[in-house]
Amino acid sequence: MRRRLGRTVVPYLYLAPALILLVVWTYRPLVQAVQLSTYSWNLLPTAPMKPVGTANYERLVELPAFWDSVGRTGVMILGLLPFTVVLPVLLTFAGRRIGRRARAVYQAMVFAPFLVAPVAAAAVWRWLLHPGSGFVDRMLGSDRNWVYDSATAHLVIIGITGWQLLGFAQLVVSAGVAAISGDYEEAARVDGASSGQIRRWITLPLLSPTLVFLVLTTVLLSPTLTFPLIDSMTQGGPAQSTTNIYYLLWEYAFHSFDAGLSAAAGVLLFVGFAAVAGVLVWLSEKVTFHDD
Repeated sequence: MRRRLGRTVVPYLYLAPALILLVVWTYRPLVQAVQLSTYSWNLLPTAPMKPVGTANYERLVELPAFWDSVGRTGVMILGLLPFTVVLPVLLTFAGRRIGRRARAVYQAMVFAPFLVAPVAAAAVWRWLLHPGSGFVDRMLGSDRNWVYDSATAHLVIIGITGWQLLGFAQLVVSAGVAAISGDYEEAARVDGASSGQIRRWITLPLLSPTLVFLVLTTVLLSPTLTFPLIDSMTQGGPAQSTTNIYYLLWEYAFHSFDAGLSAAAGVLLFVGFAAVAGVLVWLSEKVTFHDD
């Protein structure tokens, strides 16, 4: 009896530390956010918290700024997908033609921007994009204020974020390609397949789980990854052109001091991205190929 009980309990004891941390740092704050979203509070410890029910949600969905930020978040995700899916695949295929020693240097150069702190990257890129005296304007012969122009500010945030994420995505794709058995390529070459046909009909289908993973991480993490750049370079401007949903809920909390509205935006953000993640996971089971 004791042995059976021990076999049943011991695995849960190993899992207990991870489960405790998950509850304390993920589920508990989530429950507190849901509770806070039903109150009106200005973050002052001496101010009373007034219960308002679903009023914060009703007020939030009626704000044009909320829907504008959702649209900008979608545009940002679509703009980052070429950096996290398309270009990493092309760079990986190009890198396979390079020798092993040179390939290590090549991959290190591509990965290096990912190691740069976002605030440091923002400072360097503001200097490079400075109107008139910046390297970009000198190279293009223009006098444009790239960071503080509403027509280009969002593209700047997308470009810098993509530049940083490219190395990580390329490393993931390289690992995915390395995990594909070489027997498929050898068999295809015996049958007379060309390199392009092998990449199109063998490598890419077997790489689909990796690509779906990159799409999923881009969708879920891009709003948070762009936050340091937005806060350092544009503060959500000009004219709210770089305010995504993640930055908007931060503004509600720490600029407007409306904790309830910010919590409601956070809950809707969690629910929305959870639904998107669920759809992507379901689609991944339908469209991906696995090397079984």
